Amino acid sequence: MTWLSRLRRAAAPPDPMQAAMAAFRAGDHATALALWEPLARAGNARAQANIGACFAEGLGVPADPPLALRWLTLAAEAGYAPGQRNLAALYLRGGRGVEPDPARAAELYRRAAEQGDALAQDMLSWMLLEGEVMPPDPREARRWALAAAEAGIASSMTRLGMLHHHALGVERDVAEAARWWRQGAERGDADGQAMLGAALHLGAGVAADPVEALAWLIRAEAGGSALARPFLGPVRAGLAAAALAEAERRAAMPLPEPPA
Repeated sequence: MTWLSRLRRAAAPPDPMQAAMAAFRAGDHATALALWEPLARAGNARAQANIGACFAEGLGVPADPPLALRWLTLAAEAGYAPGQRNLAALYLRGGRGVEPDPARAAELYRRAAEQGDALAQDMLSWMLLEGEVMPPDPREARRWALAAAEAGIASSMTRLGMLHHHALGVERDVAEAARWWRQGAERGDADGQAMLGAALHLGAGVAADPVEALAWLIRAEAGGSALARPFLGPVRAGLAAAALAEAERRAAMPLPEPPA
């Protein structure tokens, strides 16, 4: 790089989107909004989606669902997948001045998922499995969960374990279920931790290991998973004091680094 190119680079004004994202990550939502506003008014879909998300969640501004709807709709209509996903979330829960519209939410999640948005793929998978908004389709739920899991979404890894365990859209395979639960657990999904703990307790698809089972169940309970509760008592009852202390020690350790 020549001295002139270095000088030009040093003199270049900072990118407002990068500056806004840096401010947002630092918790300075008001500055981020001030930087996004002119970009959004100029038609930048990413800025529109970010402003909409702030109004939806009350970040840097009072929560205002109608304003969130306005900005997110602009981003979604421009084809911006995160905007479609955030608009779907708004329609799913509704809010003051915004009527819930689960069918519209499902449509938007699908549009974002088809563009490769992993969080939308995860939600679409969940909706296809629950069958409350759209007809249940376990095979299609598995397809989207697999796409999201491959992008690193832990909740979809846990869901894949459930699908294999309960033979939903696939043949029952408790070893494959335990494998997926471990992947979700190691990435911090509390339900995945609960199910891995249960599998280790029962020896379902994995060698029984009561100390390791309890360690994962303790993590799951701390993370808010109700799935851990039925197993905690029985696992604790079968362990001596030294084993209980070892499980507590393991549960307090950082999560293992997941494979790359």
